[in-house]
Amino acid sequence: MIDHVRPAQLSAWFASAPEGSRPVVLDVREPWELQTASVRADGFELVAIPMGELPARLAELDPARPIACLCHHGARSLRVASFLQHHGFEHLANITGGIDAWSHESDPAVPRY
Repeated sequence: MIDHVRPAQLSAWFASAPEGSRPVVLDVREPWELQTASVRADGFELVAIPMGELPARLAELDPARPIACLCHHGARSLRVASFLQHHGFEHLANITGGIDAWSHESDPAVPRY
């Protein structure tokens, strides 16, 4: 199952993860987008893998860890979460509203584009 969480709810979603598992925010945006706006890892590991590179880099992710997928508005990240689910990942979330919502709800210092 893929959970849908707003950026403001992300900490609570991570808290529901199995004990001892370090959560991951998987940013699937393109490199130019990361240069424009990026989140600061706080209580999670930030991993950046552009959506198009994910099939070749899937082994870089641990299916036992909770992974919340992030993009600009939430559409690409939902596709990535579905892809991960299809490949055996279980504790997944799509960050609804993406980095744009992150700027509104969690960190106004994150630029909007």
